[in-house]
Amino acid sequence: MSREQPTIGVLALQGDVREHVAALNDCGATAVAVRRPSELHAVDGIVIPGGESTTMSRLLELVGLLDPLRARLAQGLPAYGSCAGMILLASDVLDTRPDAHHLDAIDITVRRNAFGRQVQSFETDLDVRTINGPPMRAVFIRAPWVERVGAGVEVLATVPDGPAAGRVVAVRQGAVLASSFHPEMTGDRRLHELFVSMVRVGSGG
Repeated sequence: MSREQPTIGVLALQGDVREHVAALNDCGATAVAVRRPSELHAVDGIVIPGGESTTMSRLLELVGLLDPLRARLAQGLPAYGSCAGMILLASDVLDTRPDAHHLDAIDITVRRNAFGRQVQSFETDLDVRTINGPPMRAVFIRAPWVERVGAGVEVLATVPDGPAAGRVVAVRQGAVLASSFHPEMTGDRRLHELFVSMVRVGSGG
C-alpha cells in the first residue's frame, strides 16, 4: 500500500463492482474486491457501489463485514458511496426497512428511491464543486437524494432543473464522498480521480 498507488477496495456483495474496479484502476489505484473482513483490513479506502441498499445491508451482516466496516470508517477509512452506497454511508435514512443497517459515516439524511421507480431513471449534466472542466453527465437509477446536510458536510452538486431542482445529490465530509448518481457508468473518471486523491492524502504512504 503506497501513497502513489493506494489499494482501494470495492465492496463486492452486489452492484456495479466491475465498473468501479475499472474506474479506480484507470485513476492509478490498485482496485480489489472486498467480500470478507480480512480483505477489508488490507485496503486504504473503500467504494460502496450502487445496488439495492437493504439487500446490501443484510449481506454485510451475513458475511461479518458490518461491524468491521463501521469500525474502520469510524477510524477514518476514506470511503466513496454511489447511489445505494450513499444510503449505506448516511447517518439517517428515510423510506427504508426498519431492520436495514447503515454505517453512520457521513452526517446526512437521505431519502431512499427519492426520484421514483426504475422507469423514472434519468440523466442530466451537473456542475460538481472541486471538479474542473465541463459539467459531469450524471446517471440516476432509483436514486436517493439528500434531505438534510450536517454542519460539517460540503454540498458538491445539486440537480439543476426539473421537478427535483435544487436537490442535493453529491456531498463530502472529510474522507467520505457520496453521490446519488453513477459516475462509473459514463466513462467520466473525474469523481473517481477525486476519491483516489482523497485516499492518497489519507494513506500516509
